[in-house]
Amino acid sequence: MIIDLPSTTTSALNKKLVEIREQGGQVALGRVLTLVIVADDDSHLEAAIEAANGASREHPSRVIVVAKGARTASPRIDGQIRVGGDAGASEVIVLRLYGPLAAQGQSAVVPLLLPDAPIVTWWPGAGPKDPDKDPLGELAQRRITDSAAEKSPVKALTTRAKAYAAGDTDLAWTRLTHWRAQLVSALDLPPYEKITSATVTGEADSPSTELLAAWLAEYLKVPVKRVKSSGAAGIISVNLERRSGAVELHRPDGRVGTLTQPGQPTRRIALQRRSTQDCLVEELRRLDPDEVYEAALHGLGKITSGTNGKTGAPAKADVTSPAAAGAGASPSAPPAPAKAPGKAKAGANGKKSTS
Repeated sequence: MIIDLPSTTTSALNKKLVEIREQGGQVALGRVLTLVIVADDDSHLEAAIEAANGASREHPSRVIVVAKGARTASPRIDGQIRVGGDAGASEVIVLRLYGPLAAQGQSAVVPLLLPDAPIVTWWPGAGPKDPDKDPLGELAQRRITDSAAEKSPVKALTTRAKAYAAGDTDLAWTRLTHWRAQLVSALDLPPYEKITSATVTGEADSPSTELLAAWLAEYLKVPVKRVKSSGAAGIISVNLERRSGAVELHRPDGRVGTLTQPGQPTRRIALQRRSTQDCLVEELRRLDPDEVYEAALHGLGKITSGTNGKTGAPAKADVTSPAAAGAGASPSAPPAPAKAPGKAKAGANGKKSTS
């Protein structure tokens, strides 16, 4: 059910929500958080609401969508309430702010927040350079951006790395979890040898590729080359060099990867790019700071770059110096030495459109 409330107020919206609950028997007691979606671009609005509705089946929440209308219009709020089949397991409140109110998103959101419930702010499109200093970001325990949705994805990622605050995260990082899990699992198998260098190949403007290379550089403490390719979208391959031969995970088509390593049969692995909904579900599972993501951001300055003209072809890294580092025990924990392998968790990979 969708109810439009043009030229309304936050008090009228709250009153209407109470009325809907009394008439339809819906309650807000089961809501575990408030998800604030900042959609300045209408092209992201419906897709973001659809993703939030799907995520609400695991994380029942109140979803407040803040959309900016024409700044030259007279000040007003056009509200919309979605419940039932149009809101998944949530209740969705859409606020379109016009005129001077377009810059007052925080003031419009605060009266609609659930009491004593954590707040997560998500920018599905272009987000602020410093999410923690944004008025709507200041309200939240967790702030989710998506560098892949920016005009210059890698530049946006680098800018946010400089302004990182505890609670920040990016869907470009969430999409890497399957890749990290598969690499950790591969290094759990013999021979347990030190990695001497690594190469990560992917699309030139893929922030997920940058983060994967940075994560390896930060935790393996080895030379990592980031090879830019125009032959395929998103992440293409990862090559980890060691004395007995390379461990290589190659995914040229964005769907199925091939894992090869000495002494083990070649394996085909499902590495389908995950949807925004899946990534959002994963991010809403935790409200504490992601220290591994923070460490990966520190690794952005440790990778070297190169180019590869071959379509989807993995590139080999130059071994410049050996380092005493091994495999990780979990995609959300620092890799441990290869002599003490651990278990990996599943997660996400890909990019909003390409990763």
